[in-house]
Amino acid sequence: MADLDTIVRFNTQMALETEDKELPHQRSVSGVKSILEDSAKGFYILAECDDEVVGQIMINYEWSDWRNSFFWWIQSVYVLPNHRKIGAFRALFQHVERMAQNASNVFGFRLYVHKENHLAKKAYEGLGMEGSHYELYEKTLDQSE
Repeated sequence: MADLDTIVRFNTQMALETEDKELPHQRSVSGVKSILEDSAKGFYILAECDDEVVGQIMINYEWSDWRNSFFWWIQSVYVLPNHRKIGAFRALFQHVERMAQNASNVFGFRLYVHKENHLAKKAYEGLGMEGSHYELYEKTLDQSE
């Protein structure tokens, strides 16, 4: 909970950078707080450098009946600009990958990335991830966004 404000700030910055979208502050605070208070929804891992939080990754879960295991969805990835391309995200991903390998019920990872975010795609591919044959569809019920 001590990192709530940092995570909200990172999420806000990520939304601006990747989608030119301003997140409603109170909704973002409530959303982050909800995960921090209920690990069944997911968890955050933060990267630190010299006692400063410089990056984050959030994981939530999708049960696969085909595999009798979970996929861990990678979301809310953010690294401060001055800490990019020096291994902060790689360290976060490798930590989460070790956690998944030590769990008995994780089949793999999934994430979605903005079509035009070529730098992120390159980073994910550099960690062994591949584009999927699936396309993402959505329908939002909250029309305020």
